[in-house]
Amino acid sequence: MWQQLYETLGPLGISLMLVALVGLVLFLPFLLFLGRRPLNGRRVLTIFVGLFTVIIGANLVMAVQAISTFPGLEVKNSYVASQQFDAAREAQEALGWLAEPSYDAGALVLKISDRQGLPAPVQALRVTIGRPTQKRDDVTPEMRYSGGLWVADLALAPGAWVIHLEADAPDGTVFRQRLANYPGSIVSR
Repeated sequence: MWQQLYETLGPLGISLMLVALVGLVLFLPFLLFLGRRPLNGRRVLTIFVGLFTVIIGANLVMAVQAISTFPGLEVKNSYVASQQFDAAREAQEALGWLAEPSYDAGALVLKISDRQGLPAPVQALRVTIGRPTQKRDDVTPEMRYSGGLWVADLALAPGAWVIHLEADAPDGTVFRQRLANYPGSIVSR
C-alpha cells in the first residue's frame, strides 16, 4: 500500500500531503474556538486528545515502516566477527586492490585493479547491489569478465544504489567492499 502511494505521488507529493495534514491538525483547535460557545473542559480535552492521537499515530506509522524496511543486521554475531576483523582487513590491504564501479544505460561495470593498475587476478566474484536502507530490492547480478572489466546487464529503478562485493584472490584472501557514491549510483528516471 505504501509503495503504491509512493509510486503514485512521488516524494514531493507525499511531502506536500504531510505538510497539509500537519497544518490541518495544528489549525483544527483554532476552528473550534471560532464558535460562539465558550471554551469548556470537554473542548480542551477533545483538542488535547486529538493532537496526541495524531502525534502517536504518526510515530507508530514511522516506527512500523522503519522496522519493516531495515533489519538492522549486518552480521549474525558481532563479537565473533570482531575477533577476525583486523586480520582480514590487513590481508585485504596487502592485496592492494582497488574497485571502481560505474552504472550507465542498464550496464554495471566493475573494474578491479592491483597496485600497478593492472586487472586484479580475481578467482571468484560475488556482487549484490541494493538500496542503502533496506534489503527488499537487493539484486545479485550475473557478472561476466570481459577485457579486464566485470560487466553485468542490469536495469535499476530510480533512486540510490549501493554495491556490496566480495572477490576471492588466488591466495584465498577475500576482498570485501561496500561501494557507494560511484558514477551512476543515483539512478534518475
